[in-house]
Amino acid sequence: MKKECFVGFDTSNYTTSVAVADIDGNIVANLKMPLPVASGERGIRQSDAVFSHVKNLPRLCGDELCEVLRDHTPVGVGVSTRPRSVEGSYMPCFLSGVAAANAFASALGIGVLEFSHQDGHVMAALYSSGQTDRLLSGDFLAFHVSGGTTELLLAHPCDGLFDLTLIGETADINAGQLIDRVGVMMGIDFPCGRELEKLAADGKGENKKIKTVVRESQGIVRCNLSGAENVAKKMLDEGRERSDVAAFVFDTVCETLLKMGEAAVARYGGMPIIFSGGVMSNKIMRKRLSKRFDASFAEPSFSADNAAGIALLCRKKMMKK
Repeated sequence: MKKECFVGFDTSNYTTSVAVADIDGNIVANLKMPLPVASGERGIRQSDAVFSHVKNLPRLCGDELCEVLRDHTPVGVGVSTRPRSVEGSYMPCFLSGVAAANAFASALGIGVLEFSHQDGHVMAALYSSGQTDRLLSGDFLAFHVSGGTTELLLAHPCDGLFDLTLIGETADINAGQLIDRVGVMMGIDFPCGRELEKLAADGKGENKKIKTVVRESQGIVRCNLSGAENVAKKMLDEGRERSDVAAFVFDTVCETLLKMGEAAVARYGGMPIIFSGGVMSNKIMRKRLSKRFDASFAEPSFSADNAAGIALLCRKKMMKK
């Protein structure tokens, strides 16, 4: 007999994702395809992202998804429709997933539930860290750190799910942008995080004084990261070892997150912190952050963009009904 399941779609700016959660809350498929970025480029235009998603979705929904659905019957579909759950949050790339999710659900005669990309990231982090029940028992802090976002959120459990309130953000570029921009300077293909981390393992970032800019105003903690890009460029121009520059970049990002987290803990109390987003797959930063906070992290495959959190949110909401 087939088990009931819930299918999630997420079409972020750099990854096409489809995932399946079974009735027991297990992820039985976490399918992803990266969007192509030309060598030397530091990102992708929205029009190109939409086009790539349109090409990727039929492939993801083909043999691999069909194989999973041989043993499962979809009873609900979830989709990310926007970056964040706030008014005015919008990116065209998510329309690709909305179209695919609605077509998929319509063919099966089932409903579609809409979520934000950020909600999906936090849910995927809760699931893969194994801390869902513990963290949803009270308020917690959530970092979402990626190429498109550097935000600190206050999460409040609500009817088995959670509401997110922004309490920290970047005032200029995101942490992932800093990493990718410096990586491209070095000739590394985008996205640069994995290769830059390998270099940083042999670097001496502590030889360059880390100057972070973190300020609190009207209840929001804001950081600035663009200055670190200029310092990294100067280090490369001066002939510093690429490994030292890579280590400097990750030291700067980590120290910035530490200061943002400390400011939040000072204001809201010593609550646990969950870290999500592609940047947080970095092992160097995980180790340092774990020493300072009651920290939990998503596994790498659930830290980078994925639809698993969307499938799990769909399940939770439908099980409530």
